Order: sequence, then C-alpha cells, then structure tokens
Amino acid sequence: MSSTPLPLALANLLVRPAFGSRRDPDRVFDRIAAAAGEAPGDRRFVDDFRSLLGWWAKADRLTPVGWQSAQVHVRRHLTNRARVLRLIAERPEIEREPIERPVFVVGLPRTATTVTHAVLSLSEEHRSPLLWELLAPDLELPPRQRRKAITAGRRMAQGTDLFAPRFRDIHAMAAEGPEECTFALPHALMPFSQAWIPEYRDWHRERDFVPDYRYLKQVYQVLQYGRPRRRWMLKSPMHLENLDALLTVFPDATIVWCHRDPVTAVASFCSLIEHGMAVSTRPLDLAGIGATWLDLLSRAMTRGLAARAAIPPEQLVDAPYSWLGSDPASGAPKLYAAVGARWTDSEAARLPDAVARPKGTRRHTYDLTRYALDRAEVESAFADYNALRAEVDRA
Repeated sequence: MSSTPLPLALANLLVRPAFGSRRDPDRVFDRIAAAAGEAPGDRRFVDDFRSLLGWWAKADRLTPVGWQSAQVHVRRHLTNRARVLRLIAERPEIEREPIERPVFVVGLPRTATTVTHAVLSLSEEHRSPLLWELLAPDLELPPRQRRKAITAGRRMAQGTDLFAPRFRDIHAMAAEGPEECTFALPHALMPFSQAWIPEYRDWHRERDFVPDYRYLKQVYQVLQYGRPRRRWMLKSPMHLENLDALLTVFPDATIVWCHRDPVTAVASFCSLIEHGMAVSTRPLDLAGIGATWLDLLSRAMTRGLAARAAIPPEQLVDAPYSWLGSDPASGAPKLYAAVGARWTDSEAARLPDAVARPKGTRRHTYDLTRYALDRAEVESAFADYNALRAEVDRA
C-alpha cells in the first residue's frame, strides 16, 4: 500500500484531539443517541449499536479518522431508524405500501453485481434506491431539502475519493446513482471493511436477521410512499448470507445470482477492502484481510447455497459473468427476459453508459498472493459453489 494520502494525513491530525474519546465509547454513544432520538420500544436496536461502537473502539490499529468513521456509521443508522419509525407512526399507511416482486441482485462481491444492478435500473418501469436516498431515507422532499440531501451524498462520495484515491477505480459511487441495500441494512458485514472487530463477528454469526430485513422493507416503503409505484431493483452481495431472512420478508422476490470464478472475485474484493480499509486502519495487515474475508465470504456462500435449495425455480435467475462482464449487448436482453421485464430500444440506447467504466478511472489490477492466499485454498473453500457454477456455465 502506498503512503497515506496527504488529505487523509491532514484529517488524522485534525481529529486526533478527539481520538481519546474512544476510551469511553458509552459516553460517546450517549451523545449520538440523544441527538438521533429513539422510537418507543426500540431499545434493542439502539443497544445493538451501543455494543458495536464499544467493540469498534477497541479495534486494533484504528486511526483517528477511523474512530470518526465508526461514529458516523452509528449516527447515520440511529438517525435514519428514528426518522423512518417516526414517519410510520405519523402515517401508518406507509406500512401498507406493497413492495411487489422486487428483484434482488446477489452473489459474491466483484461478480458483476454492480453492473447487473445498473442495467436493471435502466428501465423507466423499474425503481432503484439512489445513494443519497439510502444515506437519509425520507418522504418526498421539497426542492431545497432535496438539493441539500444530494449534496451530502456527493460529499460522502467525494470524501471517499479524496481519502482513498484508488477506491473509485474499483467501485465508483455517485450520489444520484443506484446503490446497494448495504447502506440501509443495520448489520451487514461492512464494518469489517473498516476495522477488525472480532466481538462483532461472533455476535453477527448468531444474529437473527429477519428484523433487519423488516426494517429494510420499511425503508423502501418510505421511499415509495406518495410516489409512482415501480418494480424495485435492489442489490447487495451481503444478502448472500441471509437469503432465508430476505425471503421471509420479501417472499415474492426474484433473486438474480451473479456468478464468477471465486479465485478472481476474492482477489478483487481483497484489493477493494485494502484500499477502503486504509482510511480507517494503519498499518494494514494484508494477510489478515485475506484470512478474514475468505472466512466471511465462504461462510456467506455456504449459507447462501443452503437457502438456495428452498427458492422456487421461477424466482431464481443465474447470471453468468459472461452475460454482462464480456458481452452486455446480448446479455442484457437475456437478463431482462429472465426477470420478466421488457427490453426496449430505450434501454438498449442507454446500455453503453451503464456498463462503461467511469471517466478518469484506471484499470483495476490485483493479486491473490498479496493477501497470503493461493488458488487451491480459495477453490477448496468454495468447492460446493464451483460445482454449482459449472452447472450454470453448462446451462
């Protein structure tokens, strides 16, 4: 990893005086919770984030900016939860908004889930959550407030580009572009992309995720209320480990499962984690990144394969990497047909922009051995998945 970018080094100096507050995370959390507010009967949700912040405060090699990022993460989830539940209390009809036949794009990270989501988002008949909406879900906003919310989303994306200049080459974010459910799900795997938090890993493995997906549905009901109803196109690789909970809450969902060689996917994702995690953790443990994410992703795949067995065939679409990774012009119509959507000249005209690399980005290169992993180790961890992938490729 290269030296710390100058803007990040300066930010660490700027917030270092507040770094000592991580010695008393309960006090920090109390301030955050008081400002965010709490819905009646929501103590369990709040206490779960108290635990997360406490564990995060003890993370090894956490930087001052990393500690600030932890607080921002917790503050955003508590604030959004309080707002969503308040809106539903004021307008109970929000919970009667039907989220009908949503499409969820899943699969290992770096398997073309992002481009698949982008292509599905092309249709005027479809609705995808935008980054700025996920950062602060709300009802339809007056123009001035809407501009303010979009600006906040842009600043978040620009901050990532500033502190981790190579991150955009791997996964570009745009405030007004479609983004993944991870930003709204209370407890996805993403804290591990910023710090190593062993207590959270153990807690995460025992968690019942059905309440998290019920809340995710409420988020989309808020974003749909008072607006035209269109079919939701949703995405996150992190859904893979909780397909059972997802389908409990969204029983008529269509699952689009993206496939790619896991050796390539794991190497690419470890590179993504390296560049993102360098903002919050210094020095990095590259071998630790490899071991951590091979464990997390292989476990997610094992759980995903188990849940897959119960998915009705008509609700499951297997999307080989070749569909959009190498031949989008022929793959995109297949994708639309598979989810029961119309592919028209309008979508075809916008396809090149949807699959193009963002301007100014460089080619992403990565090496599995950088993370102390080898091909045989990854293939062994994903042996059952590779058997499935071979069937998909034959089909």
